Amino acid sequence: YKDQWMSMTCNIRRFDTPERVTNCLRRKNVYLFGDSTVRQWFEYLTEFIPGLKIFDLGNPKNIGPHLAVDLENNIMVEYHPHGPPIRFNTVSSQDLHYIANELDEIKGGKDTVITITLWSHFSTFPIEVYIRRLQNIRRSILQLLGRNPDTVVVMKTANVQALPGDVSLYNSDWFSYQHDLVLRKMFTGINVAFVDAWEMTIAHYLPHNLHPERVIVKNEIDMFLSYVCPSLLDDPGPKENGASRPS
Repeated sequence: YKDQWMSMTCNIRRFDTPERVTNCLRRKNVYLFGDSTVRQWFEYLTEFIPGLKIFDLGNPKNIGPHLAVDLENNIMVEYHPHGPPIRFNTVSSQDLHYIANELDEIKGGKDTVITITLWSHFSTFPIEVYIRRLQNIRRSILQLLGRNPDTVVVMKTANVQALPGDVSLYNSDWFSYQHDLVLRKMFTGINVAFVDAWEMTIAHYLPHNLHPERVIVKNEIDMFLSYVCPSLLDDPGPKENGASRPS
């Protein structure tokens, strides 16, 4: 309604200013794992928050990995593409790490936020390949939450997309929906939140697009941050050593 997603599962807060996003992410490490639809989150955050500066790792913009930091507010945001299969023209195998292995290296805790999306690049493979990948990720998430139950883990679902002739040869919304159903089923019953990009993109009036427009990405980010900071106040609180106290 009026370009704002109304969720039936999450009380979505609106993060309409850079200050509100910064207050939410202050002193947090944010890890974004997956395909280019979650890389859009990295691009949105680094464009929206003036203090969040990209640290150039020398990697192609549309591939990654990427890193951004806000030194004043102790914010770190990393984007990592998922391991094969992945459809990039040129990418170093050294930059393609399996998400489960990456999760095993993260200590976790209340200041650690993880988002995972995994679907589009699996459309040309049997569903069993996708299921096995999710099983490994699920196992690593359970181990991570066992080490630090306060870690915030968010799964971003698939989204609908335009399907011109060439794309329809290796992708379809029907296949994506099957992946989406498996993803939801695989992570039901554990302490993982969902950003429902599927419903957002179906409901919006904009044409379907593999990479949703900024207004939809903004709603995805709002829902994501609502899980990270469910009770964020606009006032960041008293100053402490020159920095604002997180809400």
